[in-house]
Amino acid sequence: MKTEILAQDKDILVCFKPAGLAVQSGRASEPDMVSELKNYRMKQEKSSYLGVIHRLDQPVSGVLVFAKNEKAAAFLSKQITDGEMEKIYHAGVYVTETLSEEARELLDGNWHELKDYLLKEPGNTSRIAKREESGAKKAVLRSRCIKKERCFALFEIKLFTGRHHQIRVQLSHAGFPILGDARYGSRESREESLNRRIRNIQLCAVKLSFLHPASKEKVSYEIHGKMECEK
Repeated sequence: MKTEILAQDKDILVCFKPAGLAVQSGRASEPDMVSELKNYRMKQEKSSYLGVIHRLDQPVSGVLVFAKNEKAAAFLSKQITDGEMEKIYHAGVYVTETLSEEARELLDGNWHELKDYLLKEPGNTSRIAKREESGAKKAVLRSRCIKKERCFALFEIKLFTGRHHQIRVQLSHAGFPILGDARYGSRESREESLNRRIRNIQLCAVKLSFLHPASKEKVSYEIHGKMECEK
């Protein structure tokens, strides 16, 4: 099984999704997390129920929680709807020497808020849009630089909205394309990715915190060293 199980009990299943594996694929021939975990549950517990609470883009790695019963699924899903599930990401980004003064402020180690409007377009892409454009949705995240060297920086990111390709689009727009991102990267970031032999997008959901469906107490699950640029 490609998926790594981090923790489980009678209500939840917490896993690490590797880069390149879809959470749930629409094609029967393509492997995905949901199919793997349902098969695992059937073999281990004689049950195939699996409540999908949230997702990660296929190229992105990170921590996900699934529900083992409908009651837990409803409790966890409400936290997503209410914005109460905390998601922390790490992003390895390219830093050009020609950054604007405004962009350079994002490298000072303090938390900074990025607030934009995103519009999903045909071809599975998104772009920064004007607020008044039809279909544009507010996208909010906070980031801080936790490591900086030459043309590379590592950002820690708190995500407050879940827009399509949000982190990738907003960081690229701010002047920090994510290494390994062929879709939203710049020519320079693509060259740096090749030089570093980076094969996957350097974006990982490293920490997930939420209220447990049974105890109602806050639990957190965290991983490190899963990105190529962190190794």
